[in-house]
Amino acid sequence: MTINKELLIQFSRTHRLQWEEAQQKNVILYPEGMVELNESSAEILKLCDGTRNLAQIVSDLEHKFSTSGLTNDITAFLEVALQNGWINQN
Repeated sequence: MTINKELLIQFSRTHRLQWEEAQQKNVILYPEGMVELNESSAEILKLCDGTRNLAQIVSDLEHKFSTSGLTNDITAFLEVALQNGWINQN
C-alpha cells in the first residue's frame, strides 16, 4: 500500500497509542498484542488524528524539531503503518 499524499491520515480505531510505563515507551495496543515504538514513530503517529495529510504531518514535525528533509523517512514509516493497519486514510 502507498500513502495518498492528498488524503487525511487517521490512527486506526481498532488500535490504541499510549505511553506504557513498564516499557518506558509509547506502544500501539491492539487485541492481538502490542508494538513498541521508538520516539520518532510515536511523534509521527501522534499527528495522525484525521486532520492532517502527509505534507501537513511533515511540516509540523520539521517545525517542531527545527529540521528539514523528513519527507522520505516519514512517508516510508507511514506506508509501513498503513500496511500494518495502524493508520487509515480518508
